[in-house]
This record gives sequence, C-alpha cells and structure tokens, in this order.
Amino acid sequence: MRLTPLAESLPASVPFVGPEAQERARGASFAARLGANESVFGPSPRALAAMRDAAADGWMYGDPEARELREAIAAHHGIPLESVVAGEGIDGLLGYLVRLLVAPGDAVVTSAGAYPTLNYHVAGFGGALHTVPYRDDREDPEALAAKAAEVGAKLVYLANPDNPMGSWHDAARTSSLIDALPEGTVLCLDEAYAEFALPEAIPPLDPGDARVIRMRTFSKAHGMAGLRVGYAIGHPDLIRAFEKVRNHFGLNRVAQTGAVAALGDPDWLMEVRARVLQSRDAIAAIARTNGLEPLPSGANFVAVDCGRDGDFARRVLAGLLERGVFVRMPGVAPLDRCIRISCGTQADMEALGAALPDALAAARS
Repeated sequence: MRLTPLAESLPASVPFVGPEAQERARGASFAARLGANESVFGPSPRALAAMRDAAADGWMYGDPEARELREAIAAHHGIPLESVVAGEGIDGLLGYLVRLLVAPGDAVVTSAGAYPTLNYHVAGFGGALHTVPYRDDREDPEALAAKAAEVGAKLVYLANPDNPMGSWHDAARTSSLIDALPEGTVLCLDEAYAEFALPEAIPPLDPGDARVIRMRTFSKAHGMAGLRVGYAIGHPDLIRAFEKVRNHFGLNRVAQTGAVAALGDPDWLMEVRARVLQSRDAIAAIARTNGLEPLPSGANFVAVDCGRDGDFARRVLAGLLERGVFVRMPGVAPLDRCIRISCGTQADMEALGAALPDALAAARS
C-alpha cells in the first residue's frame, strides 16, 4: 500500500462517535437519543409513503442530475434551477466545495469549536485551516472577516444558526460579513437549522452573488438524516463547477423521491417546528430545575451551561450516557462548559428529567 504523503500524514479519525458505537461499548441501547440533532419526529407522512413506493424501484440508480428534486427546491425558494446542486447532505457538499476551491496550502477560515466536518475536508485536501474564537457564545463575523483578510482566505465558514451553541446572527450582520470579505473569498453559509430560526436571522436568497454559497439540508426539520440529502444554493458558475467533482450517483432514488415529497408537505414542517419549540422549552425548564442555564437557541437543540469548566461538563455528559441518555457537547473551551441536548418527544424529556439530577450529583462528587 502506497498512500499519498498527505494521506500518510493524517490521523485516522471519526469526527463524530456515533450513538451506535457507544451503545455497542456499553452493551445497551439508549433510552433517549438526544445527541445528534436528528428529528425524532421523523419524515413527513407523504415522504414516507413516497419512499415506500420508490423502494420497489430501488434496482434503478437515482437520477444523476437529481432533476426533479432540484426543480422542487428551486420552486420552493423561487430561484433558478441552475443555482441549485443536490448532494449527500451538507457534509458531502462541503467536501466538494473544499475540493473545488482549496488547493494544498490555501487558507480557510472558520471558528474554533464550530462544526468540524469542514475542518476534516480541509485537512484531507491539504488546506491551511485558520480559526478565530467565539465571542459571547456566538461565531464572530467581524473576526472571521479580519482573519480572512490577514491570511488571504479562499473560503470562510459560518453556520447560522450555529452548531454547537444554537446561537444566531440577524440577516444584516451576516450581510455585513459578506460585504467585508476580501475580493475572491467565498463565504460558505451553513443554514442547516434555517427552518427553526427566526425569520430575521436568514438573509434573502441572492443566487447571483458569487461571494456566498448557502447550504441547506433535509436532515433536520424534514427528519431525513439517515437518507443524506442536502443542497447548496449559489451563483450558477460555482454550482456548475460541482459537475467537475461530485459523485453523480451519490443520491439514491428513494432519498430523492422522499425529499421531493417532503417539500410538498408544508403542514408537517409546521408541526415539526411546533414540536421543536415545545421541546426547547422543556429542555430549558429541566435545565433550570437542576440549577443549570439554557442558552437561547435557534436550532433543534439547546446548549446548556453546566456552570463550571469543561471537565465538569464532561462528567455530566458521562453521567447521562451511563443513565441511558445520549447527548453531546462542544469540544473547545470555553464552549465546553456546556452540554448540547437535541429536541425530542415527551418520553425523551421524561428520561432526561429523570437522569439529569443523578448525573449532576455524580459529577459533583
């Protein structure tokens, strides 16, 4: 075996240790799966029915152009078809974007502690990653722009609303970041949680602006995380460039069909939003009952400040895992004083409420 020098230099790593691996290690299933920001409320009934029917055609490859899905996305947003590319979730699209824009040694700017899959791709293609700290538990647009100018960044990454903190910026501040970027720099605006955000947090779509590419997903509000469907909205020239590198059979037929049907069921999306708001309130109430502070969230999870340092928060997390409640936490200080709890059902909230006092007691002892 003769790996490339770059591949040889990289560690073999998994950015996220899945709950399945943790269940195998503990020899038991979790009672509440509240760590991966999935939608436990599931896909739209229309999407489920469409995917059941499409399964019979599973012997066929999916449309390599994802034409029907892209047409549905374009119609949903009122944008041109040539401004939409579909792919294997935002994670897959991030890989294609980095491959298109980042040559070995090229600078990429992100926030220390932000969504790590981008970092994984940047390392894999030999880019030079530069980070700036969060400010007041939010990504710092001004610092991102300043760092981009300092290092001559080809690409800047911002999630809004943010993962792992759930914080957000209003549309005006995000637009100011775009205006402040150096010439030739592209902003990747990850909007995986856009359906849960306040309307004023999402800038109007302008696919004619070559300075920004917007990423969206069916994994969160549409409840299709396991089917891996995402899409990007951007300038037609950049979107067309994805044809140079993307896996044209990466989106299977069943997933494409389900995503089209999901877009056609706005009532289900409204119901999921309502359930998420209810669950965010429930998580906040459980946190406060236990003397912890929930942070404001524009996503389908709540970051809960455990009130001490990262070591204490990790003990709380371990205590929850031991008691059958799967949660995650930020990995970089000072964000790691928090645990991150995804929204769930009433039964999930009851399991969390029962486990958290004992987990806290064990962490304190």
